[in-house]
Amino acid sequence: MLHFRLPAAATLVALAATMLIGPSHALAQQRTAVLAPAADLILTNGRIYTVDSDRPMVRAMAVRDGKVAFVGSDSGVMALRGAGTRVIDLAGRTVIPGMVDAHAHFLGLGTSLASVDLTGARSYAEVIARVVAKARTVPAGSWIQGRGWDQNDWGNTAFPTHEALSAAVPDHPVLLTRVDGHANLANAAAMKLAGVDADTKDPAGGRIERDASGAPTGVFVDNAQGLVGRVVPASTPQQRRDALVAARDEMHRWGLTGIHDAGAARSTIDLYEELAKAGELQLRTYVMIGDSKPALDNYFARGPQSALYGDMLWIRSIKLYADGALGSRGAALLDPYTDDPNNSGLLVTDPKHIEEVAERALVGGFQVATHAIGDRGNRVVLDAYEQALRAHPTVDHRFRVEHAQILNHDDIPRFAELDVIPSMQAVHQTSDMYWAGTRLGVSRLYGAYAWRSLMDTGMPVPNGSDFPVERVNPLFSFHSAVSRQNDDNLPTGGWYPEQRMTREEALKSMTIWPAFAGFQEHILGSLTPGKLADFVILDQDIMRVPAELILDTRVMATYVGGKAVYEAR
Repeated sequence: MLHFRLPAAATLVALAATMLIGPSHALAQQRTAVLAPAADLILTNGRIYTVDSDRPMVRAMAVRDGKVAFVGSDSGVMALRGAGTRVIDLAGRTVIPGMVDAHAHFLGLGTSLASVDLTGARSYAEVIARVVAKARTVPAGSWIQGRGWDQNDWGNTAFPTHEALSAAVPDHPVLLTRVDGHANLANAAAMKLAGVDADTKDPAGGRIERDASGAPTGVFVDNAQGLVGRVVPASTPQQRRDALVAARDEMHRWGLTGIHDAGAARSTIDLYEELAKAGELQLRTYVMIGDSKPALDNYFARGPQSALYGDMLWIRSIKLYADGALGSRGAALLDPYTDDPNNSGLLVTDPKHIEEVAERALVGGFQVATHAIGDRGNRVVLDAYEQALRAHPTVDHRFRVEHAQILNHDDIPRFAELDVIPSMQAVHQTSDMYWAGTRLGVSRLYGAYAWRSLMDTGMPVPNGSDFPVERVNPLFSFHSAVSRQNDDNLPTGGWYPEQRMTREEALKSMTIWPAFAGFQEHILGSLTPGKLADFVILDQDIMRVPAELILDTRVMATYVGGKAVYEAR
């Protein structure tokens, strides 16, 4: 027997009203009922890559209340136009979701913008010349700091010694950080203030480079950097705040709407909160808490914090370090360096500590992200994570390895087996490819910068730059990911090209995959209706232009929450 449900009383009243007012009025009411509120912003006539598999590319988009309200056709979007709607004709330009650097150093960038820029120096003499120029502008006796030197670019890849620097700048203490942040160079005045001499012992996880007599040459590797760094006058909170604002503006200029800050002190996180409360952060900031017991105790007591201050700040991850860097021969290797047979690198943290923090994080609901570059460093981290997860099995922990640069073949599948995210920086490959073979020999290169091998196990690979180690522009990492070539599009065909990403994967690696790595994929990472309207307007289509033209792309505008935070002049 068929059963029919009678209309509810309210429905019967509505039907009666419809008959009384006539069909044309009824249609108007129905039309009004389905019309959505007007959009604040409409973009038309473009190529909009949404990174949403349901609608991967559209011509138009609408934004309302800081979120994506519509993606689709030009005609469809104009139904949301109101009296106050701003309409942008893209004139065929490209829009992508806001790019996110999944591993960078927010304050480090701000500090570097205010110090001597040593990146690109082609000789030690050029480094010294830049320091001398700075010395002429500051009072005698004041500290001079710089960053970005790389002896691998000087022909002779041996570390520099302080004598030439000390002779050229005798009246200022000088401390210059290597490009990777894992070694620094001090002049004689700085070492004297620090009380460092031939009798100073190497700290655990660090190395003082010495001459034949045992005297320090001026270079301090990994944990030894603090021997001189501890006497550098601390910056004031206002100086650090100003540095963060300068770094934020620099990121916006290159199309970044978010950052995963790879290790911040509590004082820096306090500044993030201050800026966010004042509405001045304007950057989705996913913070990794630096490995300090007082800081960890504080944040564990507070608990994981997500989407604070209008979806601007996340405090729910912890940054640890396993080893040093390949360029300064501090990356921990299973076998010695090919070009330094008595050296296998440095473990800068006791592996037991990594395991203990990981266990504590699993119980407290925090993520752990550990720096590991060498194959031994990566194995140590995976082993520690495995032990912690065995003790506290956890669904969706999203633990990370930061860099994952050199992997033993046996460890590649372990990332997927343990659900560990390899957070990699494609641009490191094109920076290091000139000398990586000298450090490692040929056989280990098959597990070097091997993001395709990791993706083939099913893992996402969030991309980044590690700035100020590398340049801020995220398109350098995009280009490296798809070409395995440098800025000059060399080598021909790419360096170990079987590890390349497709352009679709590379775009995901800078949008939805960082969002996933930060537990943000429900609100960030794609231009999906309902998600936050973070996007970038580009002057050409990076998904279609020849690879050699990708780096010619200009950012025309950067939007965070539907508001322009940068517009090209």
